[in-house]
Amino acid sequence: MNNLADLLTTILPRDRIKSRLIDLVAFASDAGFYYLRPKAVVQPISTDEVQALFKFSHTHNIPITFRAAGTSLSGQSISDGILVDLSQYWNFVRVEDKGETVRVQPGVIGAIVNSELKRYGKKIGPDPASINAAMMGGIISNNASGMCCGVTKNSYHTIKYIKFVLPNGFIFSTEVAEDYVRFEAELPEIFTEIKLLREKILTDPSIYELIRHKYKTKNTVGYSVNAFIDYEHPLDILAHILVGGEGTLGFIAEAVLKTVPDYPLKTTSLLYFPDIFAACKAIVPLTLSGAEAVELMDRASLRSVENIKGVPDVLKVLPENTAALLVEYQGNTQQEIDTKANQFLKVSTDLNLLYPAVFTNDPTEQAFLWKIRKGMFPSVGAVRASGTTVILEDIAVPVSELGNAISDLQSLFRAYEYENAIIFGHAKDGNIHFVVTQAFETHEEISRYDNFLRAVVALVVDKYKGALKAEHGTGRNMSPFVATEWGSGVYEIMKALKDLIDPLNLLNPGVIINADKQAHIHHLKELPKVEEEVDKCMECGFCEHKCPSRNITLTPRQRIVVRRELLKLKDNNEKADYKNLLNDYQYDGLDTCAVDGLCATACPVDINTGSLVKRLRRENHNAFSNKVALMVAKNFKSVTWFVHSVINIANGINNVFGARAMINLTRGLKKIIPAVPLWSNQIKPTKYFSQYLNKTYLHPVPGVVYYPTCINRVMGGSAFGSKNIIDTFISVSEKTGVDFIIPNDIQGTCCGQIYSSKGFSDAYKFSVNDTVSKLWTWTKEGKLPVVLDISSCTHTLKDCRPALSDENKLKYDAIKIIDSVDYILEYLLPVAKILNKKHSIVLHPVCSLEKMGTENKFLKIAQQLAINVTVPIHAGCCGMAGDRGFLFPELTESATKPEADEVKSGSYEGYYSSAKTCEIAMSDAVGKNYESILLLLDECM
Repeated sequence: MNNLADLLTTILPRDRIKSRLIDLVAFASDAGFYYLRPKAVVQPISTDEVQALFKFSHTHNIPITFRAAGTSLSGQSISDGILVDLSQYWNFVRVEDKGETVRVQPGVIGAIVNSELKRYGKKIGPDPASINAAMMGGIISNNASGMCCGVTKNSYHTIKYIKFVLPNGFIFSTEVAEDYVRFEAELPEIFTEIKLLREKILTDPSIYELIRHKYKTKNTVGYSVNAFIDYEHPLDILAHILVGGEGTLGFIAEAVLKTVPDYPLKTTSLLYFPDIFAACKAIVPLTLSGAEAVELMDRASLRSVENIKGVPDVLKVLPENTAALLVEYQGNTQQEIDTKANQFLKVSTDLNLLYPAVFTNDPTEQAFLWKIRKGMFPSVGAVRASGTTVILEDIAVPVSELGNAISDLQSLFRAYEYENAIIFGHAKDGNIHFVVTQAFETHEEISRYDNFLRAVVALVVDKYKGALKAEHGTGRNMSPFVATEWGSGVYEIMKALKDLIDPLNLLNPGVIINADKQAHIHHLKELPKVEEEVDKCMECGFCEHKCPSRNITLTPRQRIVVRRELLKLKDNNEKADYKNLLNDYQYDGLDTCAVDGLCATACPVDINTGSLVKRLRRENHNAFSNKVALMVAKNFKSVTWFVHSVINIANGINNVFGARAMINLTRGLKKIIPAVPLWSNQIKPTKYFSQYLNKTYLHPVPGVVYYPTCINRVMGGSAFGSKNIIDTFISVSEKTGVDFIIPNDIQGTCCGQIYSSKGFSDAYKFSVNDTVSKLWTWTKEGKLPVVLDISSCTHTLKDCRPALSDENKLKYDAIKIIDSVDYILEYLLPVAKILNKKHSIVLHPVCSLEKMGTENKFLKIAQQLAINVTVPIHAGCCGMAGDRGFLFPELTESATKPEADEVKSGSYEGYYSSAKTCEIAMSDAVGKNYESILLLLDECM
């Protein structure tokens, strides 16, 4: 259907219909190991548009699938029809009933919901490992659970109300009393059939007891048929079947969830045992003592993360059969959690521990222990052989049989030659995950996987009477085996339900109910080797919420997906599609990537897609452009003088022709010459920088070397008449008596960030080597620390060692480089006299602070200078990326919108950050003046 996009314009505007090849390829993958390329990707913004899409689907007989974050693992969020992307326009969240409930739309990230609830001491019940990326649509539709919620706090049990749209276009809400009457009146056939299905279950003791039994443990195989027992009214039954329905029966437009306590205090320990059976013997004592989480890890899983920076050294020397339990107690008081932990410690001597149990109350240490646990699945993906896919399945067996089940699974790994397989999971619930890596390039490999999976099914269902899926949803992988686990009686009820609600089988077909008994080995994803920087990626999607370009072009995952598709098209000699995709990748993949590297902070295996983009930019430059960039670097003093002059002239034009003259002029020029940067009225020159040179800012000797960055040397002035950044640095230093020196020959130097981000490697190397050589002299061969006044420049210099000559590496290693944030916290605040604190301020922590691990220092400074400090929940990279926001202002506009909308809803005395260009971006977005955190200190002293 080549004209599908044109047909869709009858119900959606063209800008919310994605039909280019690059769009379809980008959305063809999710976190699972199946691949379907959609015919179109659409972004509705209302239930009216969803109704129209359902009607369109039926009229044109084309399947439709809803997708939120795409972190599902079993192929639930892919389609070869119309894929409905909910990630951008369905992110409403509101805390209600003083935190007892929360109202959400499907596109809001679970961690964002918890951030909104935190002030009330609450959180949502489901706590999947992917909660920082997974969205509520997937969390609810997959009936997600997780580490601590067990079977009582999952999505099914914590849903209070939902509003949903059925494939026939009818909308109902369990929050509206009239809808119960309307459901029966308007859909009598569905109403009656659900009642009959319920009656069938209630009058068949074998089916009734089977359902009751299987939901005492975690189980997400098939539909939530326990709703037929738990509820009486057909609307309530259907609503709760939609929870865990994996988007196959309707669209959940809104949900109200009951919250659970988010305990403020925790104590955590990683316990080691000689083998799985010894670890399993500790599960009951831990559970009885009140442990909220008991996470099991076998030796192979521990080995998969032993090279993550910071993991305990003991992981590398553990005996071959070792198993571990990550245990956490939670409570409102220290006494409460100590009492629980001590109850376990009293009996721990009877257990076979390799080392005595040691608990930590340190939040940083606790977070790292959880990072180890949560990073196991993607970490296996990182070490997999090239060309193989990562498969993660989750099963549940009786806790009493857990050790035996794991032992049997490990035997299957050996039998089917899965040498790198790992096992981990939620031990309290008898819920374990296993991960294998698998190539699907040959019939033999596909057959090996088929036989292995069937052996797993037989083991779980026949031997242990367990669940084939405990929390990840049925998806495509287990759809052929739903009847195997449930038996024909319950399966026929599930099938009848699907036929009743979606008779044309157009809503996410192939998921849960699938007549194809080979469905688990069809549409398998290929992960070919493409680039060294990103081959570890298994497309989990954990990175996407960090990406500043996520709402306008591509995310890091999608950049990698498209690169892999380019290789496949090239290998298959599909020249037209290859050229088409490559051309669109220039803007979508390269031009609008901020190369900020925050994707690496969210990636369990530290993939920095920005590094890939930098290399691709570098490869795109010809010899002439590289020579020009190198010439600019070698003549940087003249270049900065020229830029300073242009800024003065531009401000003069504004003074003569009006405040928006330069904005209008550059906007018009961009339409003709896209490479023209867009002007911002936040750009003000630093007047007469030379006045700061040849002056003494010290008594007998300096305490630090102050390195005013080139941006602040040229455009460090304030748009609202405050001190420029250099005057501010001088002021706070003099007020606290910290002596410093500004080097006389600083004007031709630069940290090299502008060349690095653009991929001009020769210019970058020249710049950082020249700067480090001078730093060596300025700091008296490393005796004095050097302070920079822009955090991104600090990070660039701290990260430049690989580009240095051998001689300069030795010098660099002896030089202490600190950011203005470190300078304030460690040098100034200890001796500063704070006279007046601000009442309420808001911060924008720049991405460089997160990458350097100093965002907490930034917050600590603000908390000493203001009574109320707000860090927006949606704070993230502003997309400015040096000058990229001037060249592609749409990137910055999109990146800053969530944070700006949040900040605009409040009222603050001051707005602060630690990087000039980021301050420009946020000032333009919010309409308020963002300043350096140095100015906040100066105002309070």
